[in-house]
Amino acid sequence: MSEFKGFTSSESFTQVPDTLFHLLKEIEDAAELKVTLYAIWRIEHIEGNFRALCETDFEAEILGLEVGKVKLGLEKAVKRGTLLRSQHEAEVFYFLNSPRGRLAAEAFAKGNWRDSAKIMSAPPVPRSNAFSLYEQNIGPLTPLIADILKDAETMYTPEWLADAIVLAAENNKRNWKYIEAILKRWKEEGRAEKQDRRNHKKSRQRDVEDKIKKFFEP
Repeated sequence: MSEFKGFTSSESFTQVPDTLFHLLKEIEDAAELKVTLYAIWRIEHIEGNFRALCETDFEAEILGLEVGKVKLGLEKAVKRGTLLRSQHEAEVFYFLNSPRGRLAAEAFAKGNWRDSAKIMSAPPVPRSNAFSLYEQNIGPLTPLIADILKDAETMYTPEWLADAIVLAAENNKRNWKYIEAILKRWKEEGRAEKQDRRNHKKSRQRDVEDKIKKFFEP
């Protein structure tokens, strides 16, 4: 067994329903537990309304299981009720047995998602560094803030966005409006990209802070 180096501060985290931990004493089969956790992880990161997985999405290599064990794990998860198996014509998908998952599974069985077979559910990609920086320096990453950060990444350089987040934290102004004001000021007046950060850090902070105050003045 190779040694695990530990979790990092830049990776994403997946929400796991509390109920699952109460089921641990009942889940004795490792394959069932693996496919259940894998489904929660993959479904959590799917964008859009159709949040489900087909059997081939459960990659045996990643799970460390044989294909036959994956199928057995899925059967047990469906039997237990943690996952829902829904079929329409030749298509079969697995949904998380949550309020949203139950509605989606029922709609799929009725044929309301006829193009579902064309949907490719790719494994989650690493999160933007801006997400991690925001969580570390400003506060919790809500869906609204995540969308705002995504939009900001299309308008500003990654360096600007990262520096604005850190600068807001250093000035104890832990909110998006302050970060946005910094970015807008840099965009309007320009920013010296090659300045010596160590020598000019304090003066730059004072200058930016004074100018940003104007955004909040009545």
